[in-house]
Amino acid sequence: MERITITIDAELLAIVDGVMARRGYASRSEAIRDMIRDAASREDVLSRNGVCVAVLDYVYDHETRSLAQRLTHELHAHHHLSVASMHIHLDHDRCLETTVLRGPASALQKLSDTITTQRGVHHANLHVIPLAAQPDR
Repeated sequence: MERITITIDAELLAIVDGVMARRGYASRSEAIRDMIRDAASREDVLSRNGVCVAVLDYVYDHETRSLAQRLTHELHAHHHLSVASMHIHLDHDRCLETTVLRGPASALQKLSDTITTQRGVHHANLHVIPLAAQPDR
C-alpha cells in the first residue's frame, strides 16, 4: 500500500471525521479510501457508457420563474430515458422530484446535468447503477 500526504482544509477534514464517526471507520485513511472507491466506481460506470438505471433526485424552488415548466420540458424531451417520477411538496416553496431513468450512462449524466444546473435547483444527486447484460430468454 502506498502512503501519501494530502493538504485538506478544516471544513473538509470535519466532514471526513464526521463520516468516520458515523460509519465506524477505524482511521481517516480507511474513510478516505472508501470515498475514493465510491467516486472511482461512479466514474467507471459513466466511462463505460453501458446501459444503466439511475435515480435522479433534486430539490427545487417552484417559485423560480418558469423552472417547473423547464424541468417538465426536459423530461418530456427525454421521455425515452424516463421510467417514472415522483413529486413531493416539501413546504410552501420547495419541491422534491425523484425520477427513475434507464439508458446509456452518458445520456443519463447529460440529462442530469441539464436539469440540475438550472437556476433554482438545489441538492441534486444522480445515483447510477450499471445493468449487467442479460441473455435473451
